Amino acid sequence: MSITKLNQILETVKANPKKRLIVAYANDEHTIEAVYKAIEAGIVDATLVGDKKIIKEVCKLHNFDSSKFHIVQEADEQKAGFLAVSLIKQGEGDILMKGLLSTDKYMRAILNKETGLMPTSKAILSHVTVIETPAYHKLLLCSDVAIIPAPDLTQKIAMTNYLIQTAKALQIDKPKIAVIAATEQMLPGMQACVDAAIISKMAERGQIKGAYVDGPLSLDTALDKESASIKKLTGIVAGDADGLLFPNIESGNIFYKSNTKLANGELGAMVMGAKVPCILTSRGDSAKSKMYSIALAALSAK
Repeated sequence: MSITKLNQILETVKANPKKRLIVAYANDEHTIEAVYKAIEAGIVDATLVGDKKIIKEVCKLHNFDSSKFHIVQEADEQKAGFLAVSLIKQGEGDILMKGLLSTDKYMRAILNKETGLMPTSKAILSHVTVIETPAYHKLLLCSDVAIIPAPDLTQKIAMTNYLIQTAKALQIDKPKIAVIAATEQMLPGMQACVDAAIISKMAERGQIKGAYVDGPLSLDTALDKESASIKKLTGIVAGDADGLLFPNIESGNIFYKSNTKLANGELGAMVMGAKVPCILTSRGDSAKSKMYSIALAALSAK
Protein backbone atom coordinates (compact mmCIF):
# COMPACT_ATOMS: atom_id res chain seq x y z
CA MET A 1 0.00 0.00 0.00
CA SER A 2 1.41 3.39 -0.98
CA ILE A 3 2.53 6.03 1.51
CA THR A 4 0.07 8.93 1.39
CA LYS A 5 1.23 11.09 4.33
CA LEU A 6 4.66 12.39 5.28
CA ASN A 7 4.42 10.98 8.81
CA GLN A 8 3.99 7.52 7.27
CA ILE A 9 7.53 7.89 5.89
CA LEU A 10 8.75 8.31 9.48
CA GLU A 11 6.94 5.19 10.60
CA THR A 12 8.32 3.21 7.67
CA VAL A 13 11.96 4.14 8.20
CA LYS A 14 11.73 3.45 11.95
CA ALA A 15 11.41 -0.22 11.06
CA ASN A 16 14.61 -0.10 8.97
CA PRO A 17 18.26 -0.08 10.13
CA LYS A 18 19.42 3.41 11.10
CA LYS A 19 21.27 5.47 8.49
CA ARG A 20 24.27 7.70 9.16
CA LEU A 21 23.69 11.40 8.48
CA ILE A 22 26.42 14.00 7.91
CA VAL A 23 25.31 17.64 8.18
CA ALA A 24 27.31 20.38 6.46
CA TYR A 25 27.62 23.57 8.53
CA ALA A 26 25.01 22.62 11.13
CA ASN A 27 24.88 25.99 12.85
CA ASP A 28 21.15 26.78 12.71
CA GLU A 29 18.33 25.95 15.08
CA HIS A 30 15.95 24.37 12.56
CA THR A 31 18.58 21.94 11.29
CA ILE A 32 19.78 20.94 14.74
CA GLU A 33 16.20 20.49 15.96
CA ALA A 34 15.27 18.34 12.96
CA VAL A 35 18.36 16.15 13.30
CA TYR A 36 17.86 15.79 17.04
CA LYS A 37 14.27 14.65 16.54
CA ALA A 38 15.41 12.20 13.86
CA ILE A 39 17.94 10.76 16.31
CA GLU A 40 15.29 10.55 19.03
CA ALA A 41 12.99 8.75 16.58
CA GLY A 42 15.68 6.17 15.90
CA ILE A 43 16.00 7.02 12.21
CA VAL A 44 19.64 8.15 12.05
CA ASP A 45 22.91 8.61 13.84
CA ALA A 46 24.32 12.04 13.06
CA THR A 47 27.57 13.93 12.65
CA LEU A 48 27.33 17.72 12.73
CA VAL A 49 30.09 19.60 10.93
CA GLY A 50 30.18 23.23 12.05
CA ASP A 51 31.09 25.63 14.82
CA LYS A 52 31.04 23.51 17.98
CA LYS A 53 30.48 26.53 20.23
CA ILE A 54 27.38 27.65 18.30
CA ILE A 55 26.01 24.11 18.06
CA LYS A 56 26.34 23.60 21.82
CA GLU A 57 24.73 26.98 22.53
CA VAL A 58 21.73 26.03 20.38
CA CYS A 59 21.49 22.67 22.15
CA LYS A 60 21.61 24.34 25.54
CA LEU A 61 18.94 26.88 24.55
CA HIS A 62 16.54 24.11 23.47
CA ASN A 63 17.51 21.51 26.09
CA PHE A 64 18.96 19.13 23.50
CA ASP A 65 21.54 16.63 24.73
CA SER A 66 24.56 17.55 22.58
CA SER A 67 26.21 14.23 23.40
CA LYS A 68 23.74 12.56 21.02
CA PHE A 69 25.61 14.21 18.13
CA HIS A 70 29.14 13.59 16.94
CA ILE A 71 30.38 17.16 16.39
CA VAL A 72 33.27 17.93 14.02
CA GLN A 73 34.70 21.42 14.37
CA GLU A 74 34.83 23.61 11.26
CA ALA A 75 33.75 27.23 11.61
CA ASP A 76 34.25 28.18 7.95
CA GLU A 77 31.12 27.74 5.84
CA GLN A 78 32.70 26.47 2.61
CA LYS A 79 35.26 24.30 4.38
CA ALA A 80 32.46 22.71 6.39
CA GLY A 81 30.76 21.73 3.14
CA PHE A 82 33.88 20.10 1.75
CA LEU A 83 34.63 18.37 5.04
CA ALA A 84 31.09 16.93 5.24
CA VAL A 85 31.42 15.56 1.69
CA SER A 86 34.84 14.13 2.57
CA LEU A 87 33.32 12.22 5.50
CA ILE A 88 30.72 10.73 3.15
CA LYS A 89 33.45 9.63 0.74
CA GLN A 90 35.37 8.04 3.61
CA GLY A 91 32.35 5.85 4.33
CA GLU A 92 31.31 7.71 7.49
CA GLY A 93 27.79 8.52 6.28
CA ASP A 94 24.89 7.37 4.09
CA ILE A 95 23.14 10.76 3.72
CA LEU A 96 24.42 14.33 3.31
CA MET A 97 22.40 17.29 4.60
CA LYS A 98 22.71 21.04 4.09
CA GLY A 99 22.81 23.16 7.22
CA LEU A 100 23.21 26.93 7.25
CA LEU A 101 25.58 27.20 4.30
CA SER A 102 24.24 28.66 1.06
CA THR A 103 23.00 26.34 -1.67
CA ASP A 104 25.74 27.33 -4.12
CA LYS A 105 28.47 26.41 -1.61
CA TYR A 106 26.72 23.15 -0.75
CA MET A 107 26.47 22.23 -4.43
CA ARG A 108 30.07 23.27 -5.05
CA ALA A 109 31.20 20.68 -2.51
CA ILE A 110 29.03 17.95 -4.06
CA LEU A 111 30.01 18.77 -7.67
CA ASN A 112 33.78 19.13 -7.18
CA LYS A 113 35.39 16.92 -9.82
CA GLU A 114 38.15 15.67 -7.54
CA THR A 115 36.57 15.52 -4.08
CA GLY A 116 32.81 15.56 -4.71
CA LEU A 117 30.05 12.95 -4.83
CA MET A 118 29.30 12.64 -8.53
CA PRO A 119 29.33 9.01 -9.75
CA THR A 120 30.32 9.97 -13.33
CA SER A 121 31.16 13.12 -15.24
CA LYS A 122 27.84 12.85 -17.11
CA ALA A 123 25.65 12.32 -14.03
CA ILE A 124 22.74 14.74 -13.62
CA LEU A 125 21.77 16.14 -10.23
CA SER A 126 18.14 17.05 -9.68
CA HIS A 127 15.95 18.03 -6.76
CA VAL A 128 12.83 16.04 -5.86
CA THR A 129 10.27 17.50 -3.46
CA VAL A 130 7.47 15.51 -1.81
CA ILE A 131 4.63 17.79 -0.73
CA GLU A 132 1.73 17.10 1.60
CA THR A 133 -0.94 19.75 1.22
CA PRO A 134 -4.54 19.90 2.51
CA ALA A 135 -5.59 20.82 -1.03
CA TYR A 136 -4.66 17.42 -2.53
CA HIS A 137 -5.72 13.89 -1.69
CA LYS A 138 -2.26 12.29 -1.60
CA LEU A 139 1.43 13.12 -1.56
CA LEU A 140 2.60 15.10 -4.57
CA LEU A 141 6.12 14.81 -5.96
CA CYS A 142 7.64 17.59 -8.04
CA SER A 143 10.89 18.45 -9.78
CA ASP A 144 12.92 20.58 -10.14
CA VAL A 145 12.49 23.47 -7.70
CA ALA A 146 16.10 24.17 -6.71
CA ILE A 147 18.89 22.87 -8.95
CA ILE A 148 18.39 23.03 -12.74
CA PRO A 149 17.25 26.46 -13.96
CA ALA A 150 16.19 25.55 -17.52
CA PRO A 151 16.43 21.79 -18.04
CA ASP A 152 16.99 20.45 -21.54
CA LEU A 153 15.38 17.25 -22.80
CA THR A 154 18.15 14.99 -21.49
CA GLN A 155 17.88 16.55 -18.03
CA LYS A 156 14.08 16.28 -18.08
CA ILE A 157 14.34 12.56 -18.86
CA ALA A 158 16.65 12.11 -15.86
CA MET A 159 14.29 14.19 -13.71
CA THR A 160 11.36 12.00 -14.76
CA ASN A 161 13.26 8.89 -13.74
CA TYR A 162 14.13 10.43 -10.35
CA LEU A 163 10.44 11.19 -9.77
CA ILE A 164 9.64 7.57 -10.59
CA GLN A 165 12.39 6.24 -8.28
CA THR A 166 11.17 8.40 -5.40
CA ALA A 167 7.57 7.34 -5.99
CA LYS A 168 8.67 3.69 -5.90
CA ALA A 169 10.40 4.33 -2.55
CA LEU A 170 7.01 5.66 -1.37
CA GLN A 171 5.54 2.29 -2.39
CA ILE A 172 3.60 3.69 -5.34
CA ASP A 173 3.65 0.72 -7.68
CA LYS A 174 3.14 2.58 -10.97
CA PRO A 175 3.16 6.33 -10.40
CA LYS A 176 1.35 8.83 -12.61
CA ILE A 177 3.75 11.52 -13.84
CA ALA A 178 2.43 14.71 -15.46
CA VAL A 179 4.83 16.69 -17.65
CA ILE A 180 3.71 20.25 -17.03
CA ALA A 181 3.39 23.09 -19.53
CA ALA A 182 1.28 26.24 -19.70
CA THR A 183 -1.28 24.34 -21.74
CA GLU A 184 -2.42 20.78 -22.32
CA GLN A 185 -2.47 21.41 -26.07
CA MET A 186 0.46 20.31 -28.22
CA LEU A 187 1.88 23.64 -29.40
CA PRO A 188 5.04 23.19 -31.52
CA GLY A 189 6.19 26.73 -30.77
CA MET A 190 6.34 26.07 -27.01
CA GLN A 191 9.41 24.03 -26.07
CA ALA A 192 7.81 22.76 -22.85
CA CYS A 193 5.04 21.18 -24.94
CA VAL A 194 7.48 19.61 -27.39
CA ASP A 195 9.62 18.10 -24.61
CA ALA A 196 6.53 16.87 -22.77
CA ALA A 197 5.22 15.11 -25.87
CA ILE A 198 8.59 13.41 -26.46
CA ILE A 199 8.86 12.23 -22.85
CA SER A 200 5.29 10.97 -22.91
CA LYS A 201 5.95 9.00 -26.11
CA MET A 202 9.19 7.57 -24.68
CA ALA A 203 7.24 6.22 -21.71
CA GLU A 204 4.57 4.81 -24.00
CA ARG A 205 7.27 2.92 -25.91
CA GLY A 206 9.03 1.64 -22.79
CA GLN A 207 12.09 3.90 -22.98
CA ILE A 208 11.04 5.34 -19.63
CA LYS A 209 9.85 2.49 -17.45
CA GLY A 210 7.69 1.94 -14.39
CA ALA A 211 5.20 4.78 -14.65
CA TYR A 212 2.30 6.29 -16.53
CA VAL A 213 3.62 9.50 -18.09
CA ASP A 214 1.48 12.07 -19.88
CA GLY A 215 2.13 15.51 -21.26
CA PRO A 216 1.88 18.24 -22.02
CA LEU A 217 -0.58 18.82 -19.19
CA SER A 218 -1.47 22.16 -17.64
CA LEU A 219 -1.38 22.25 -13.86
CA ASP A 220 -5.16 22.23 -13.53
CA THR A 221 -5.62 19.23 -15.81
CA ALA A 222 -2.86 17.34 -13.97
CA LEU A 223 -4.40 17.81 -10.52
CA ASP A 224 -8.12 18.40 -10.94
CA LYS A 225 -10.43 15.74 -12.41
CA GLU A 226 -13.16 18.27 -13.20
CA SER A 227 -10.78 20.45 -15.21
CA ALA A 228 -9.50 17.39 -17.06
CA SER A 229 -13.06 16.29 -17.81
CA ILE A 230 -14.13 19.74 -19.05
CA LYS A 231 -11.11 19.80 -21.37
CA LYS A 232 -11.94 16.24 -22.52
CA LEU A 233 -8.72 14.64 -21.28
CA THR A 234 -9.22 10.96 -20.57
CA GLY A 235 -5.72 9.68 -19.82
CA ILE A 236 -4.98 7.89 -16.54
CA VAL A 237 -2.68 10.68 -15.32
CA ALA A 238 -5.06 13.59 -15.90
CA GLY A 239 -6.62 14.84 -12.68
CA ASP A 240 -4.76 12.35 -10.47
CA ALA A 241 -1.01 12.92 -10.88
CA ASP A 242 1.48 11.57 -8.34
CA GLY A 243 4.36 13.55 -9.77
CA LEU A 244 4.82 16.84 -11.62
CA LEU A 245 7.75 17.52 -13.93
CA PHE A 246 8.02 21.30 -14.25
CA PRO A 247 9.48 22.98 -17.36
CA ASN A 248 11.79 25.30 -15.42
CA ILE A 249 12.95 26.22 -11.95
CA GLU A 250 10.72 29.30 -11.68
CA SER A 251 7.49 27.38 -12.12
CA GLY A 252 8.56 24.58 -9.79
CA ASN A 253 9.90 26.85 -7.07
CA ILE A 254 6.82 29.08 -7.08
CA PHE A 255 4.57 26.01 -6.90
CA TYR A 256 6.31 24.52 -3.88
CA LYS A 257 6.55 27.79 -1.98
CA SER A 258 2.90 28.56 -2.69
CA ASN A 259 1.99 25.23 -1.13
CA THR A 260 4.08 25.75 2.01
CA LYS A 261 3.46 29.45 2.57
CA LEU A 262 -0.18 29.80 1.47
CA ALA A 263 -1.72 26.33 1.70
CA ASN A 264 -0.17 25.06 4.97
CA GLY A 265 1.74 22.38 3.12
CA GLU A 266 4.69 20.44 4.51
CA LEU A 267 7.42 18.77 2.51
CA GLY A 268 10.39 16.50 2.37
CA ALA A 269 13.07 17.08 -0.26
CA MET A 270 16.38 15.73 -1.49
CA VAL A 271 18.86 15.92 -4.35
CA MET A 272 19.20 12.78 -6.46
CA GLY A 273 21.96 11.71 -8.85
CA ALA A 274 24.89 11.83 -6.41
CA LYS A 275 26.44 8.80 -4.72
CA VAL A 276 24.16 9.32 -1.73
CA PRO A 277 20.89 11.22 -1.16
CA CYS A 278 21.70 14.87 -0.44
CA ILE A 279 19.15 16.80 1.60
CA LEU A 280 18.61 20.30 0.28
CA THR A 281 15.89 22.36 1.92
CA SER A 282 15.54 26.11 2.02
CA ARG A 283 17.07 27.87 5.01
CA GLY A 284 13.54 29.21 5.59
CA ASP A 285 11.91 25.77 5.70
CA SER A 286 10.51 24.54 9.02
CA ALA A 287 12.20 22.04 11.31
CA LYS A 288 9.34 19.68 10.53
CA SER A 289 10.05 19.88 6.78
CA LYS A 290 13.73 19.20 7.45
CA MET A 291 12.77 16.23 9.62
CA TYR A 292 10.61 14.85 6.81
CA SER A 293 13.51 15.37 4.40
CA ILE A 294 15.77 13.29 6.63
CA ALA A 295 13.16 10.54 6.69
CA LEU A 296 12.73 10.67 2.90
CA ALA A 297 16.50 10.44 2.35
CA ALA A 298 16.75 7.58 4.86
CA LEU A 299 14.00 5.77 2.96
CA SER A 300 15.89 6.23 -0.32
CA ALA A 301 19.46 5.59 0.90
CA LYS A 302 21.09 2.26 0.08
